Amino acid sequence: MEKNSIDYGPLAVLIGSWTGDKGVDIAPDPEEGREENPYYETISFEGVGYAKNAEEQLLVAVRYLQVVRRKSDDEVFHDQTGHWMWDKKADTIMHSISIPRGVCVLSSGKASQEEGCTVLDIKSDADGIVQSPFMKDKAKTLSFEAKFSVSENELSYRQTTMLDIYSNVFEHTDTNVLGRV
Repeated sequence: MEKNSIDYGPLAVLIGSWTGDKGVDIAPDPEEGREENPYYETISFEGVGYAKNAEEQLLVAVRYLQVVRRKSDDEVFHDQTGHWMWDKKADTIMHSISIPRGVCVLSSGKASQEEGCTVLDIKSDADGIVQSPFMKDKAKTLSFEAKFSVSENELSYRQTTMLDIYSNVFEHTDTNVLGRV
């Protein structure tokens, strides 16, 4: 099947490269309780085509790489890779995340259209989270949810990870607005 004939559905608008410098990371801090880190990032999305599961489920996938740097020191503090998947028949989107801290998340939800934007709204509870023994003991991820709004030239998101860290449950939130490169 030719790449041009692939129907990426609501994920098509993601394909390409994006950059943004309006990011705010609200993260747990053991002494202060929370810290805010302004950041900038790049996200590159590439269509990879169809994947068939058990001879009956047909998904389409978009692979991505996200690199996030703190504005204060220009250091990479978050590197993430994964896939966005769309199951047209079930009208479901899925988002897989792999973070090199020993955490992987699979979330799912729906895509919709709002005010000229494609909105990707996903959630995951503990059943969709795999983490290393260290992370389970020290910074356990309890749930994840995100909402991405994407137009032709702008991608904005808000994502929240609930963590059990430093003997407290903490709402770790990231937001940013990116433009198409």
